[in-house]
Amino acid sequence: MKNAHDLVAAAKARIREIPLSESESAIHAADVLLDVREPDEYRAGHIAGALNIPRGMLEFKMSGTPELGSRDLNILLYCKGGGRAALAAQTLQEMGYLSVSSITGGFDAWAAAGKPVDKPALPSFE
Repeated sequence: MKNAHDLVAAAKARIREIPLSESESAIHAADVLLDVREPDEYRAGHIAGALNIPRGMLEFKMSGTPELGSRDLNILLYCKGGGRAALAAQTLQEMGYLSVSSITGGFDAWAAAGKPVDKPALPSFE
C-alpha cells in the first residue's frame, strides 16, 4: 500500500522540477502559472500572475476552460511545498499536456527566498 509520500516521490520522478534559482525565468517563459493550493492559501499570498486552480478541481477546470485546452501550453505549477504541484503536473502530463513543470519547494521556498508575494489589498475606509 502506498502513502501520500510514496505517491509524491513517484510523481516527482516523472515530472520536471524547476529549481528556485531558475523559477523567475521559468515564470516569464510560461504561458500559464498555476497555483494548485486551496483558495484561502492563495488569498493569503501568491506569486504575481498565478491562476488559482486547486488540485482537487484541476482536471475539471482544465477540461472545461477553452483557453487552457491547448496541449502545447507551457504550464508551470506550484503549491505550498511541492507535493500537490508534483501530483498535479503528473496528472496534466497524463491528460496530454506536453510542457509541464513545477517549482521545487513551492510557494514556501519562493517566500523564504524573499521573492515578491502578491496579497490582496484591503480597501481603505478613509
